[in-house]
Amino acid sequence: MESLASGVTLGIELELAFLLVLSNLGQIVFARFEIETARWRKLLKWTLVHVGTVALYFAIGHWSLVWPSLAVLVGATVHVVWCRRHEIHPLNATPLDRYYELRGWAPPAAKGMGAGPT
Repeated sequence: MESLASGVTLGIELELAFLLVLSNLGQIVFARFEIETARWRKLLKWTLVHVGTVALYFAIGHWSLVWPSLAVLVGATVHVVWCRRHEIHPLNATPLDRYYELRGWAPPAAKGMGAGPT
């Protein structure tokens, strides 16, 4: 645990707050890319990040924040490179029909969802 100048001691609260912010931002920014992904895969991904970070906290303290930070950095880099290589916008997943095709999903128009904004 680390003590702040005001005498407040930070425990695992720092890691939990960081994970909360990371989860929310990740879902806000990248949810469009995971619409058809199985729920169990999304749950497994976030469980591994959270459990891994908390377990590392008990082993190495606040250095555990390096794990999710590196995961985000590497994941975002791979995401942008993959999107650019396949001519998909890295934030909007457009053109959506092409993105669905690359993922092997049925086109959104076939599901009655339309192609969405471009």
